[in-house]
Amino acid sequence: MSIPSELSLCMIVRDEEEVLERCLRSIHDLVDEIIIVDTGSTDRTKQIAKSFTDSIYDFEWMDDFAAARNYSFSQATKDYILWLDADDVLLDSDRKALRELKKQLDGTIDRVTMPYHLTTDQSGNVSYSLRRNRIVRRDAGFLWYGKVHEYLEVSGAGLDSHAAITHKSEKPPSSRNLQIYLGMQAKQEPFTLRDTLYFANELMYNNRKEEAITQFEKFLSSEEGWLEDKITACLHIANCYKGIDETKRLCYLFKTFQYDVPRAEACNELAQLFIEKDELEKAVFWLELVYSLDQPKTMGIVNQSTRTWMPCIQLTYCYDRLGQFDKAYQQHLKAKKLVPTHPSVLFNDAYFSQRVSH
Repeated sequence: MSIPSELSLCMIVRDEEEVLERCLRSIHDLVDEIIIVDTGSTDRTKQIAKSFTDSIYDFEWMDDFAAARNYSFSQATKDYILWLDADDVLLDSDRKALRELKKQLDGTIDRVTMPYHLTTDQSGNVSYSLRRNRIVRRDAGFLWYGKVHEYLEVSGAGLDSHAAITHKSEKPPSSRNLQIYLGMQAKQEPFTLRDTLYFANELMYNNRKEEAITQFEKFLSSEEGWLEDKITACLHIANCYKGIDETKRLCYLFKTFQYDVPRAEACNELAQLFIEKDELEKAVFWLELVYSLDQPKTMGIVNQSTRTWMPCIQLTYCYDRLGQFDKAYQQHLKAKKLVPTHPSVLFNDAYFSQRVSH
């Protein structure tokens, strides 16, 4: 009978007093060791960590997330390493799944991917999600790369788990990542293709759209790059052109089809564009197409709302405007079942109640 593998939890933290206890309470009894690397907290983060572990280390921050993560991994002593951020949690169902997953870590598995639920809608349904390499065999020596939006480079035998990590951020958006990239740019440090993409994202998030478009197009001009990232880049460029150049917005939405079959995200954006132009038949075409699409098998971010409730709400509007009341009402009922408290659903519910009563 083989000896069960043990699991180290490795985290890098800084000023996380509002969320760290929540995170550690959701995971502390499922791991065999907790490694906390603090990069310069000035609040109660370290005191909170001490109630869960004695393995707390200081690491001088150098605008390099990969360096900090690699240092945290170097302190682990158990067979496998799990990494989390302070604003991540395991829900009860995922705690049970992780407990079962640990039994499968027999030394023959090098890496485990787990779903990462980034946001949820008003009804608690997952909106944005992706998969990340979340658990690795320590002796494999996998390393992190990238000063910002770091990634763990892995290989070998893998396992795709259904145990999910849920992200519950409590902090407002920050320009920290953008400042790191701008610092790299000022120092003329080399950018990888991945850096170029994420630099573009940060520029977009900080409303520097023209600069973002330049970086996205630089990324797309390379023959390299992950297919999913190219699709995302096209969607982001289209978003940057919204309200500025509708022709280019349309072109980049269609450009996503150059890389793969139509994705729900692009179809919803095309529908929205045609709704804005009051070309409702065209909008209906793209929304109905969503229902025929298979969910892509990908490690990339998937916007679940674009294939569930969002098309229902848009179709409700389109069918009603086109005078197809029954179809509009059926789409409303679908949306109501999925997101009963969404403001559009509540508005439509009152609207249809009034129509039916008359």
